[in-house]
Amino acid sequence: MLLYVALGLLVHLVFFASIFDIYFTSPLVHGMTPRFTPLPPPAKRLMLFVADGLRADKLYELDEDGNSRAPFLRNVIMNEGSWGISHTHVPTESRPGHVAIIAGFYEDVSAVAKGWKENPVEFDSLLNETRYTWSWGSPDILAMFAKGDSGNHIFTDSYDASSEDFGAHDVTKLDTWVFDHVKEFFHAARNNQSLLSKLNGDRIVFFLHLLGIDTNGHAHRPTSREYSDNIKLVDKELKEIEATVKDFYGNDGKTAFVFTADHGMTDWGSHGAGHPLETCTPFIAWGAGIRLPQKVSAQNFDDSYLQEWKLENWKRQDINQGIIPVDMLNTSDLFKAESMFTNAVQILEQFKVKMTQKKEATLSFLFTPFKSLSDTKQANILRKARYYIKQKKYDEAVSLCRELIDLALRGLAYYHTYDRLFLASNVVLGFVGWISYASLLIIKSHCNLTRGVSTEAKNPSRLLPYTFVAIGLFVALLLLIQACPWTYYVYCLLPLPIWYAVLREIPVIQGFVTVLLAFRPWCFLGYLLLFILGVEVLVLSFFYRCTLTAGLVAFAAWPLITPLWTRAKRTSLSWILFCFLLAVFPLLPVVGREPDIFLVVGAGLLVLLLSLFVVTSVIKRNDSFINEELVLHLLQMLSIVLSVCVVYGTHKSLLEKQGLPLLNQIVSWTILASSFVTPLLSPPVLFDRLFSILLASMSTYLLLSTGCEALFPLVLSCLMFVWIHLEQETLQQSAVSCKQKVSTIQFACNTDMTQCRDLYLDDIRRAFFLVFFLVTAFFGTGNIASVNSFDPSSVYCFLTVFSPFKMGALIMWKILIPFVLVMCAFEAVQLTTQLSSKSLFLMVINISDIMALHFFFLIKDYGSWLDIGTSISHYVIVMSMTIFMVFLNCLAQMLTTKKLSLCGRPKSHVT
Repeated sequence: MLLYVALGLLVHLVFFASIFDIYFTSPLVHGMTPRFTPLPPPAKRLMLFVADGLRADKLYELDEDGNSRAPFLRNVIMNEGSWGISHTHVPTESRPGHVAIIAGFYEDVSAVAKGWKENPVEFDSLLNETRYTWSWGSPDILAMFAKGDSGNHIFTDSYDASSEDFGAHDVTKLDTWVFDHVKEFFHAARNNQSLLSKLNGDRIVFFLHLLGIDTNGHAHRPTSREYSDNIKLVDKELKEIEATVKDFYGNDGKTAFVFTADHGMTDWGSHGAGHPLETCTPFIAWGAGIRLPQKVSAQNFDDSYLQEWKLENWKRQDINQGIIPVDMLNTSDLFKAESMFTNAVQILEQFKVKMTQKKEATLSFLFTPFKSLSDTKQANILRKARYYIKQKKYDEAVSLCRELIDLALRGLAYYHTYDRLFLASNVVLGFVGWISYASLLIIKSHCNLTRGVSTEAKNPSRLLPYTFVAIGLFVALLLLIQACPWTYYVYCLLPLPIWYAVLREIPVIQGFVTVLLAFRPWCFLGYLLLFILGVEVLVLSFFYRCTLTAGLVAFAAWPLITPLWTRAKRTSLSWILFCFLLAVFPLLPVVGREPDIFLVVGAGLLVLLLSLFVVTSVIKRNDSFINEELVLHLLQMLSIVLSVCVVYGTHKSLLEKQGLPLLNQIVSWTILASSFVTPLLSPPVLFDRLFSILLASMSTYLLLSTGCEALFPLVLSCLMFVWIHLEQETLQQSAVSCKQKVSTIQFACNTDMTQCRDLYLDDIRRAFFLVFFLVTAFFGTGNIASVNSFDPSSVYCFLTVFSPFKMGALIMWKILIPFVLVMCAFEAVQLTTQLSSKSLFLMVINISDIMALHFFFLIKDYGSWLDIGTSISHYVIVMSMTIFMVFLNCLAQMLTTKKLSLCGRPKSHVT
């Protein structure tokens, strides 16, 4: 069993990692010659303001009284500069957002996964090319661009990381700290001759990172008064900073000002995905070299923002990173043309380097060049553009340069994705091979399909291993000649041993085909269509959560169409009830819900009520209910009470802006730590242990809940308890002997494998139920296949100071708790139905892999950022579910079979 687990885990880790090589490799190109515009720039210095987490609509729109939240910036839009929307890229996080603003490219997903604060890939940036840069703000952001500063020309000044507290009384202090230090800096510079001489040079950048708006958005939501007040404060301070800078430089007119944001934020206070609220950020520029406002009578955009913001008469100019927005520049036509020509040459250089790299790494007879931009066409466009500039036909030159940039970018994309089809084909080949191999293992273990087959026929051809070795050597040689990365060897060679293992089982395949042919065609077709329908329902649930509701309603009818209704009417009614109750959760709002702490408290009270009922019933029916076990139940009930008190107290304290009480924080972490131990102290009797796991999980889950999702694990667990009863009832209808009642069965550390029986069609249904319940465990709690569906406020009982890894780990555990409850319940199902754990595991993996194949083909790296992010999330979730299933199975086995004792040695329990 361990061998199959290890092999399956390895294969799926490769499949999981493959999308980052196939779809999201780094777009950076190195080795170009630097190009500069030959004319002097219009500005000597730049003031760059980045308001972290600021949405475009919240800055530009008018409030309910018809007044602007940012009167200074609105005056800039109408009288002094240019404005528009800056479109950011998935993932909408601070690090990639700032890289796009300052380095001019969209960082790929795989690079973000390699490091939060430091640069996993080397890249040039605006700050590197300055004579001097001074920056103020968050230590997380400033450290990214100061790292590797060999010239000692980038200076940073940041506050302590502990100041980034979501529960602080006033988080606008993060922004006032920055503005105050900038004012003090310019004041001190007047009396510092060395600093003064540096400041009076050219190529100077002042970078102000403003984190207060993002922190207020997470803590109070972007629709809150705190978020709006923070925008007003920033606007007021910007006006003062502008006056300070202009006064310092004697109003020399050589300072350019840019105000923008790294990403936006959803209404529920999160970001990371591709919703327009996250990708649309403000962009306002004024000062030296920036074009003055342009009055227009009409503008054509796909949205209705202009009318909503009352800015339809001021020309809006949206921007993307990488291409100079020449329409925003207030410079001579010659400067614009030369800048655009330089920009085109820079991008063309990247195209040439990328083409050369790919050509050198591909055999000549296999290389297919990008035909739309041949060497001749490149030379003709550059020559023609230079001719237009000499003839002072600047508009024609700019237009031609834009055409060249468009072609070069398309060419870059072509060579960047050159190996995509080749790699994707190998991964699909591996997927299909693994599914086939796992299916054959199940069939071989439970069906003697080779009976009557001669020994010679059972043994594979001796040529088979040599054939696969020869193919492997040939593939490896081709990859070696082309100097391919080591990951290419993994993707190309992995399918070979998998398909070799499949073809070794030719007699089993032949026997299985014979059995299928003996089946009644309509019966076989019916089962096949039912299986396909089930898988498609699971796939559709990632897009439409209501599909889970439909599935649960269909599940409710299961006892009605089987003899279960007559054999166990009360249990069947319970199944129908809890199926309908659970079916409600996928219909609830996915995200953006307002916190409702009373629902969390209500869920805690329901758990306590259920605990009292269970404890009372156990005492009545079990004379051996000793004091140690009673104390454990009472301790777990006390843990539930403490969780409810902590949730209520923390919510009240944060509402009053008094921060997270230290006592509440200590209690929360203690409850979390104890939840892993207390189930192991309970007796290994099936229902006693499962109920102890539920109490331990609920005590933590309540601390991580903000609303109705607190009820979900309770309803899910009740359905799981009923499921266990129903599954044993189904055995009464089959030939499988059932020696024990569910109430007397104990979890055993080592299940006697001789008790495990042959496979039936009901076992495929059980595997499907497991996958369905696991998918429901994720989507039923209000999550969607998107990073922005996870509310950071759910961890405020544990910490409020920004810590992405701790917060991420807590949110991940919240997601996994329903998974653990389902897996523990299925441990019981496996035990009561005497099901083979190996075969069950392989069936579940197969169903998950078929889903994963669906999502692999649906992955996008084009279209809207929302579509791109969602397609990635779908594949990552289903592959993570498959990989986590291995660890969850181990965790479930540990929680159900291990027994600790409060005193003395652990007891040994067998069935």
